[in-house]
Amino acid sequence: MTCNLSYAVPERLISSRSNAKGAMSITHNHTIISSMTKRSPNTEAVGGGKSPAGTSTAPVTVLQVLPALGGSGGVERGTVEIAGCITAQGWRSLVASNGGERVYQLQRAGADHIQLPLHSKNPLTIYANISKLMKVIKEQGVDIVHVRSRAPAWSAYYACKNTNTAFVTTFHGTYSIGSALKRLYNSVMTRGDRVIAISKFIAGHLKQTYGAAGDKIRIIHRGVDLDSFNASLVSAERVVKLAHTWRLEDGYPVVMLPGRLTRWKGQGVFIEAIAALGRKDIRCVLVGSDQGRSGYRKELERLIEKNGLSSVVRIVDHCDDMPAAYMLADVVVSASTDPEAFGRVVVEAQALGRPVVAPDHGGACETIIEGQTGWLFPPGDKAALAEALRQALSLDEDGRQVFAERAVRSVTEHFSKAAMCEKTLNVYREVLRERGRDV
Repeated sequence: MTCNLSYAVPERLISSRSNAKGAMSITHNHTIISSMTKRSPNTEAVGGGKSPAGTSTAPVTVLQVLPALGGSGGVERGTVEIAGCITAQGWRSLVASNGGERVYQLQRAGADHIQLPLHSKNPLTIYANISKLMKVIKEQGVDIVHVRSRAPAWSAYYACKNTNTAFVTTFHGTYSIGSALKRLYNSVMTRGDRVIAISKFIAGHLKQTYGAAGDKIRIIHRGVDLDSFNASLVSAERVVKLAHTWRLEDGYPVVMLPGRLTRWKGQGVFIEAIAALGRKDIRCVLVGSDQGRSGYRKELERLIEKNGLSSVVRIVDHCDDMPAAYMLADVVVSASTDPEAFGRVVVEAQALGRPVVAPDHGGACETIIEGQTGWLFPPGDKAALAEALRQALSLDEDGRQVFAERAVRSVTEHFSKAAMCEKTLNVYREVLRERGRDV
């Protein structure tokens, strides 16, 4: 797809394009950078600020840095969401990555994309990316660099040190630690002027594992887009279409576990819990792609057959209309055996008024009100999960309505995209104030 630009990409930026492997690539194609005007750096303060006469400039320029913009992970989605918030604030939003299918979403949000080989974990590429990011920071007058992943974070960290630019990180998960070298590699995510933790669980992990300073940590839960995850905006036609695609018969309560097919997501625990529940008058759906893990998918299929659940449990692929999927469900389950850093599924389902069941660890402890919006069970305990499902399925219509109202209210008050955006912008303002700039 080619973008029709109302103004030209500056000649000097275009001339920076090179055929050398890993060079910064700037074209009009939507997979790389579009509609970027070069911004003169500020020589008197942090980042952009004052510009030459006759040059218009946004009050703040934020550069987000991540490996790539493909897939449906929380890092990629969060980057796009914050990019939109930055432009809505009237600031300038840049994103540097190796590109991907979400670049077009960035453009729709009014952000510019710079393609760099930030996906690489090769030490030589990481080192080379330092100078590339320094060039972007200087030429575009970047005030804040916000990183979300370790390999590009090392490049960005030294680029910021060398240019005296504010450095913010978001810690999205619990990385494996292993050796002292791996711990050092991970530690770059704690070196920000501010470190955003996506849950209290992650904030505790940062302090306990890396000794991160509490006064630099800011807890900002991930946010749900209430314009998309809104029961009143999901048409019956969408729900019926999905039910038909998944071959779900009328009259059966639906229990749903969304999540890619990987062992730690707990699909095996869920299947065994359904077997322990002993009900054949329900339909259970595992929603998620195996992402090439065909062996695990076959293992789950054998487990379904072994427990005599072929008519009860079915595995469907990735779903592009999750609001409709949640509306199709009577109960939504997370069964992860490892703690979720946040657990977006649990919050999205509650936004649509669905009762939820999740393990009592990680982010779910912060997003579920026990007995009021859902149930928590000991991780990996199939009997406890079965009992929680029994309680959830026993709700009558009045009980479901009360649960729904409480769940929607909780998400609206604490876990909306709007709240996440405003808190993130406040972190940006905070680091700029420390550098003598009030915005």
